[in-house]
Amino acid sequence: MHPTLNKNLFFVKEHVKIFKAANSFDIFDPDTKQIVLQCREENLGFFTKMFRFTDYKRMTPFNMEIKTPEGELILIVKRGVSIFLSEVEVVDDKNRIIGKFKQKLFSIGGKFEVLDASERPLCMLKGKWTSWDFRFVSNDGKEFATVTKKWSGLGKELFTSADNYILQISSEVPADHPLRLLILAAVMCIDLVLKE
Repeated sequence: MHPTLNKNLFFVKEHVKIFKAANSFDIFDPDTKQIVLQCREENLGFFTKMFRFTDYKRMTPFNMEIKTPEGELILIVKRGVSIFLSEVEVVDDKNRIIGKFKQKLFSIGGKFEVLDASERPLCMLKGKWTSWDFRFVSNDGKEFATVTKKWSGLGKELFTSADNYILQISSEVPADHPLRLLILAAVMCIDLVLKE
């Protein structure tokens, strides 16, 4: 696992562009304010680009590549066409499945089940419909990570847009644990599936 993924705090900044079809994000280390990961949707098909500008945007497929600033591939977060509920795959740099996210029906604010490569449940990603607050929690209520737009420890030079948020992973999630990869990948799902 890349050492960057063992950090516990990440600042995610979406690139905001007028008439953009592809999504892109930069992930910063809040302490150094340096970009540690880049997330890009490359090679979008013609029809996907077209539908991104319609009411069917939430149904379009995506293929988000997460790389280091030097271009080393870390993860791919991908989904095919989605009619009702999303099922998202997370694969590593060798195209091996690390895990999946399955969207839950009738969840207020959004809810995903986070599964390992064998489709065993690891935790649940739960959101609040009134705000941009999400938590990764186990079945017994243990919190593994949070995603929020409210964090006072970051300078205003980074925290300027509604498209920015903080991912905080609990120190209880061990270093090099596959759950760290899935938590980071799930942050892309929040934006691409629940908040678009």
